[in-house]
Amino acid sequence: MLKYTLRRILIMIPMLFLISVVVFTLAMLMPGDPFTGELDPNIHTEEYIQEMRKELGYDDPIHEQYFRWIKNFVQGEFGKSTRYKVPANDIIMERIPNTVFLGITSILITYFFAFLMGRYAGRKPYTLGDHAIGTFNYLGLALPSFVAGVFAIYFFAFGLNWFPSNGSVDISLEKGTLDYWLSRLHHVLLPAIVLGLLSTASYTQFLRNDIIENSRKDYVRTARAKGTRESKIYNVHILRNSIIPLVTFLGFDFVSIIGGAIITETIFTYPGIGQLFLNSVTTRDYPILMTLTMIFSTLTLLGNLIADLLYGIVDPRIRVE
Repeated sequence: MLKYTLRRILIMIPMLFLISVVVFTLAMLMPGDPFTGELDPNIHTEEYIQEMRKELGYDDPIHEQYFRWIKNFVQGEFGKSTRYKVPANDIIMERIPNTVFLGITSILITYFFAFLMGRYAGRKPYTLGDHAIGTFNYLGLALPSFVAGVFAIYFFAFGLNWFPSNGSVDISLEKGTLDYWLSRLHHVLLPAIVLGLLSTASYTQFLRNDIIENSRKDYVRTARAKGTRESKIYNVHILRNSIIPLVTFLGFDFVSIIGGAIITETIFTYPGIGQLFLNSVTTRDYPILMTLTMIFSTLTLLGNLIADLLYGIVDPRIRVE
């Protein structure tokens, strides 16, 4: 397992290099630059704009810009945001806690409801309850997150006034107090429920189908023939093998914790790095845009690695040499 892990980590190095080339190339192919449409021509002259572009290195050859950027990135220097006029890492680190909080809350909701509904539907297939859960699953798979978010805001925020429609905390509260953390939880619940319940649909379907498939295996029939209790058969034999896909998904879920839900954060005006990423695209904020893209790509590779390792851990039949 250790040899396999080290080999996978070494393979990630050239992949990260190729990703960095693609990220830099796509950023350079975007029309305009951070100064396009941002400066008032009545205040800033063309000479001033050209001077600023030269100072930031936008007039340098492409290969020099790339090597300067990748060198600074490896050293942890992500540049200065052209929109916020502060270091990019300060802006990103300010937003990461909100996205992590949203991601963890949504994942807890996803796994909780997926386990309950998938276990019930798998043990009692083709019943009225199974059909009701299946209807919810198909609705969740077909409903776009932005549509669900808009309806959630309309009914639960504006209509019933149960949740706030935007923001991450009540700014009038003192940071660190109990009311402050309760306010943060209150603000994150609605977007987390929307994000979590939509993800629950696919996870529930996976668990249900695996339980039904495993219940027909030879080892289950053997356990029944020996007189093993039905509850033990489901909880120990069937369920243990059926949750393997859900556990492996956890590696990819780590990516969503940091990457955040761009659409969900934007709809709920939730100040996370997902919303920051979308804003950096529209404002051509290259330092933040390129840094976040590299972070998302790195986390995706790490998520793949974690998923493979978890699969080997939860399934004793698998031994990676």
